[in-house]
Amino acid sequence: MVQAGYGAIRAARNLCVGVLVTIAPAMAEPVTVAALGDSLTQGYGLPEADGFVPQLERWLVAQGADVRVLNAGVSGDTTQGGLSRVGWTLTDDVDALIVALGGNDLLRGIDPAVSRANLDGILQAAGERGLPVLLVGMQAPGNYGPEYKAAFDAMYPELAQEHGAALFEGFLTPLTALPDRDAAMATLMQPDGIHPSAAGVAVIVEAMGPSVLSLIARVP
Repeated sequence: MVQAGYGAIRAARNLCVGVLVTIAPAMAEPVTVAALGDSLTQGYGLPEADGFVPQLERWLVAQGADVRVLNAGVSGDTTQGGLSRVGWTLTDDVDALIVALGGNDLLRGIDPAVSRANLDGILQAAGERGLPVLLVGMQAPGNYGPEYKAAFDAMYPELAQEHGAALFEGFLTPLTALPDRDAAMATLMQPDGIHPSAAGVAVIVEAMGPSVLSLIARVP
């Protein structure tokens, strides 16, 4: 009877171990999203906690997402810069990618064909790893001429369609689309008129957040 009892205990113990081994691989780790961008992504002019990436991560967690957002923003970066570092940005633990580049291409008057090729390369790199992407678009001002503007504005939706990426209209669109744009620019932007304040970032995150939640849902 003692031996039988011991055998039953051992069998039960082995069963429990087997169940734990079976369950352990299924215990999901947080989804890791890399945000590849320029100073807008990096959080220029703000305390670290008030930047885009930390605010976005807090917003996503508040919505119940188990997520980690990596800050791959570099101030002054162009699409070429993003392309040059996408390889080491997309480490094995990255599950999804946000791409928010192009503003510095505009400031330098870079040919939209060059910017498009760079963005295409970034999206190809993500595609080769099977990563879902959220591409953040941008619109050129009219002073570059109609041909430049048409080519620049079109590359974001066209590339998103070509690569099966999700598209968010523009990083600053949640601010510029507010009814009183002048008031928004005065209160939600830093004095340089280029980078959002902490309050401005909060508005942007509130608008972009649902698109990022959808991005996370596409992670296998």
